[in-house]
Amino acid sequence: MRKCHLNTCPAGVATQDPELRKRFRGTPEHVINFFTFIAEEVREIMAELGFRTFDDMIGRMDRLDTRKAVTHWKARGLDFSRIFAKPNVGDEVAIYNCETQNHGLDKALDNALIEQARPALDDATPVRIQMEVHNINRTIGAMLSGEIAKRYGHQGLADDTIPISLTGTTGQSFGAWLARGVTIKLEGDANDYVGKGLSGGRIIVTPHGKGQIIPHDNIIVGNTVLYGAIAGECYFHGVAGERFAVRNSGAIAVVEGVGDHGCEYMTGGCVVVIGAIGRNFAAGMSGGIAYVLDEAGDFDKRCNAQMVEIERIEPEGASPAQDMDAAMADVLSGDEARLRFLIERYMKFTNSSRARAILDSLDVYLPKFVKIMPVDYRRALLDMRAGENQDPINLAAGE
Repeated sequence: MRKCHLNTCPAGVATQDPELRKRFRGTPEHVINFFTFIAEEVREIMAELGFRTFDDMIGRMDRLDTRKAVTHWKARGLDFSRIFAKPNVGDEVAIYNCETQNHGLDKALDNALIEQARPALDDATPVRIQMEVHNINRTIGAMLSGEIAKRYGHQGLADDTIPISLTGTTGQSFGAWLARGVTIKLEGDANDYVGKGLSGGRIIVTPHGKGQIIPHDNIIVGNTVLYGAIAGECYFHGVAGERFAVRNSGAIAVVEGVGDHGCEYMTGGCVVVIGAIGRNFAAGMSGGIAYVLDEAGDFDKRCNAQMVEIERIEPEGASPAQDMDAAMADVLSGDEARLRFLIERYMKFTNSSRARAILDSLDVYLPKFVKIMPVDYRRALLDMRAGENQDPINLAAGE
């Protein structure tokens, strides 16, 4: 039906609407039965070809039926003989995966982090860690977070139980799946996929102290940052690449600029951009909220407004929120207090001069911010708010 993102699936599959879900008649047994039929048919085909196992079939290019591909008019004049040729090798040469791959995990930086964090892992005693990193160090914090999850589950540790200070340039997936209780502050820059699957931890990236870069004009983290993050905080004292916060479903992030496709497919959380953005912002964004400083006044041309509404932020004169829970308690209102709180928190962790300038003249900057909120997400929140007094709106009926 090409409407999975609208919560109106008439078959009751891609929806959370209880009335529509009633229409789905599937059971786990149906899936089991389906795959049983597939397995039986595969066995029949393998028997016709003379194979007993999948391993026996690997590398048997001589059994491929290539006639339709080779005789197709698009293949005219092309020689596929080497692609479909079977290498002439001895029985001692393996032609399929039959060995356990060595991923080199014993060399991962996280082994040192886990060792130094042993008191925190064993009995939640706070520790401080400091070290240099290089771009060969990937997924920093992932194995450490795995150890935390084994002992404490998703709840993790108390805030800042394991503060880690790093200097240098990191490889891909810096802070991936970072668990609650871990704060990693990097003085330097990071590659793609920072905070992938972030699970409650805090990531801070600031330029190297000896550098002379202007943060809001320079990239500090790569593409696809916060991909699939579910919880936690990120503060980037610089510009992020493309697809920032793609599929973010719960993390809070403040950044000084983003590339194309920011907040793509985002389903939750909150993103604050205090600088320029690329094109196609909020494409497929179905949840969460975003605030963007629109100094150029052209945000509407850079935003994909198919699923979201763009609104200006009105001064409310409210006191700033005291903590994150209070700031994010009701995303339908309190925009000024929430925005002030998040920018203040960002300045606390990064000492950003741009954040300081905005806070010093918030009455001037506030009208330049826009709030981006998905239309159906707003309606769902309003339904939940009204649910105590009346029946929810039936989205399928188009009300």
